[in-house]
Amino acid sequence: MGEVPSDDPGGGDDVNEGGGRGGSSEREEPSGHEIPLDGDVLLYTGATASVAPERLAPLLRDAQAHLGPRRDTYRRTYERVFAEEERDVFLVPEGHWTDVGDALDLPEREVDALRRAHAQQLRRLGASADRRSELETALEIREAVVIGR
Repeated sequence: MGEVPSDDPGGGDDVNEGGGRGGSSEREEPSGHEIPLDGDVLLYTGATASVAPERLAPLLRDAQAHLGPRRDTYRRTYERVFAEEERDVFLVPEGHWTDVGDALDLPEREVDALRRAHAQQLRRLGASADRRSELETALEIREAVVIGR
């Protein structure tokens, strides 16, 4: 299984700088944690995951609260496949979301919802950048993590 990076601060090298976010629906939540996923990704996840729709947004905010402080560590440790003004997208080892779920004490169905949401966001970005096939292949052996800035 993958490991969850520590809170070590630091920089990292850019792997691939992306463009804008055309048509995205990033939301600023009252807690101050943004959900760096597009609206259609949230709808897809809500329709396919075994999590109540009202649980999805709080779950994604909790994950961002956990991931956000570790963004620089992710940049140093994992391949960053998209870098946009509002978010970074990384490929991490299989089992990574299970480790995050353990750290957040989440049931498996919520871990699965997080995994699905982040993978679907990567697919959407990949389709927009004409890299869908490449990224689908990557998702066969790795998982996606989207971290808002």
